[in-house]
Amino acid sequence: MSSALSLTAMQWFGLLHPVLIILFVYPVVGATIRLGTLARERRLQINPLPASVPVEHAEHGRWVAGGVLVAVLIAFFHSYLAAWFEASPGGLAGVGRLVALALAELGTVVIYLRLLKVRRPAARALLGLACWLALLLLGAQPEINRLTDNPFDADFWRSHYWSGVLLSGLLLASVAAKPEIARHLSMRRLHVYANVLVAVLLAVQAITGTRNLLAA
Repeated sequence: MSSALSLTAMQWFGLLHPVLIILFVYPVVGATIRLGTLARERRLQINPLPASVPVEHAEHGRWVAGGVLVAVLIAFFHSYLAAWFEASPGGLAGVGRLVALALAELGTVVIYLRLLKVRRPAARALLGLACWLALLLLGAQPEINRLTDNPFDADFWRSHYWSGVLLSGLLLASVAAKPEIARHLSMRRLHVYANVLVAVLLAVQAITGTRNLLAA
């Protein structure tokens, strides 16, 4: 029994991605939704809430986007590392590429942290897009299982990767457009519609992620 339940170091590393999503991202998503509802009640003067509520809502949204980004990068690196071990067990072949991919992932995190600091709309839009494109580039590597890259194939819509990439893009867009969402009614409406899709994608991620773990 004990030997059947034992996991290798790589298998434990593979669990880090779903554990981060379950223990951190989903609870913070719930808090973000609740704070968003309270922020709306304050704006409509339904409930006399403190001015800190909208700020807390935005901060929680940043934590959700950052948590998803880090989880995705961990999943990518697990795939890179597993492929490297399989290709050259105990050897150093391909280690330079592995280091380059690790540095690219670190650069993606740096871009996101920079996004949180800039104020100019054009700079925020550019950094948000750059962060998302970096994820697409990292996900385009041959080690990543995407099922298919053809949107006319049914497997494309069953892909854990593609729904995760779309989820990440929507979250990054919300972070980049945060000041505009606060100032403009049309942007707030678009934000609500986009986050309904975010909720659907989070459910899809839970289903396809569980499917992938069971199939592994």
